Amino acid sequence: MIKVLIVDDHQLVRTSLARLLDSEQDIEVVGEAASGEQAITLSRALNPDVVLMDLRMPGIGGLEATRKITRTSPDVRVLALTGFMEDNFAQRLLEAGASGFISKDTQPPDMVDAIRSVFAGQRYIGSDIAQRLVLSRFEPDENPFDQLSQRELQVAMMIVNCQRVAEISDRLFLSPKTVNTYRYRIFEKLGVQTDVELTHLGLRHGLVEGFSTAN
Repeated sequence: MIKVLIVDDHQLVRTSLARLLDSEQDIEVVGEAASGEQAITLSRALNPDVVLMDLRMPGIGGLEATRKITRTSPDVRVLALTGFMEDNFAQRLLEAGASGFISKDTQPPDMVDAIRSVFAGQRYIGSDIAQRLVLSRFEPDENPFDQLSQRELQVAMMIVNCQRVAEISDRLFLSPKTVNTYRYRIFEKLGVQTDVELTHLGLRHGLVEGFSTAN
């Protein structure tokens, strides 16, 4: 049996995915998590074979959760589930230890195939995402967020998803002063002056759920 942990901040999505996967004879859903922090805790407690990880969630988010899970539990395969994908972000995912990524538009049979593939130790990139990544090499669309470090990108994503400095400080175990240092460094690199301007930039480049990258 392939033991799967589902991570998504939407209850309806988790329930639908669990129902879909439990119908497969060789897959067992062993748990559900609503945040990156909870995913890390449950991954240690349940020891799943595959973590189906949503990327954009409140808190530390799926990218940082992927990094922490694969660092402490290298045998766990993380299959990222995303509504957007850019060349640089794909590279960050692989560097964080993800075994593959599929879009939220993936058909159920393809999702099941992806889970089986990463469980078998293979890399898996959804066909629609692979096509976008290939096309991006011929039609480059510079993303200003590419210049941010891993930590800066994490803080930026938390800000554009309406998390305040105090909350970011608590979740990342950083002092508010350190968070603000990252914040102003992000502002300087991206040429913005306020959280609102940063959020608008994030909307245009797909850092907020429900919005696609700029054309």
